[in-house]
Amino acid sequence: MFDYLAPADLLEGKSILITGASDGIGRACATCFANHGATVILLGRSQGKLEAVYDEIEKQQPGKVIIHPLDFATAQADDYRVLADSLGQQIGSLDGLLHNAALLGARNPIEFYPDQDWQQLMQVNVNAAFSLTKALLPALSNSVDARLLFTSSSVGRVGRAYWGAYAVSKFAVEGLMQTLADELVNTSSIRVNSLNPGGTRTAMRRSAYPAEDPQTQPTAESLMPVYLYLLSPAAQTIHGQALNARDFDPTTVMSD
Repeated sequence: MFDYLAPADLLEGKSILITGASDGIGRACATCFANHGATVILLGRSQGKLEAVYDEIEKQQPGKVIIHPLDFATAQADDYRVLADSLGQQIGSLDGLLHNAALLGARNPIEFYPDQDWQQLMQVNVNAAFSLTKALLPALSNSVDARLLFTSSSVGRVGRAYWGAYAVSKFAVEGLMQTLADELVNTSSIRVNSLNPGGTRTAMRRSAYPAEDPQTQPTAESLMPVYLYLLSPAAQTIHGQALNARDFDPTTVMSD
């Protein structure tokens, strides 16, 4: 696993929005980024869970956290505009956007995949990522060194039987990342990448592999050196890359 001794003020003065911030990797990133100086904006569908994370961060880093409940399954264009306007008033520019929220969905053959589940999962995993990114690109463009990081998966890079809509949605996320990266490479300071965290000790992993011993998987906290590096100024040349947390090595990553 990548080891990075980040200075305590690595993200000082930066603002980073995290989706799916109430649990798992999103929650770990929120706490870690705030502890390294960032103001974190937490998006999630559960007001109660977001408030719990808010309280935890506020105790350690007062004034470094903002919450914004938003259900991607039902959110409309106006909801994203309201969010963008609100952030514009509160922080002006955005230095990082981490797309972490996702649904796992059914684990069925395509032939028997429930239509409603497919539509809902695509709405949350793909359409919401598009809508949120579109709404926040102006705020990201206001930053002198912004990061846009999509959470990917191994099943979104090589198809695997019975992973259904989840796998297809992650392929779509990879396509969105690549398209944005190519559009922005010469016109913006926004660096766009995707990251596959690999198997991690989260609730989603337990749902996908109920017979697996969770202790065999790394914790979300153990991945933080990779996330910190990719959100930091050190990663300014990493752009348009499909990265893996387990074997991440910035010295071997192609630059833009």
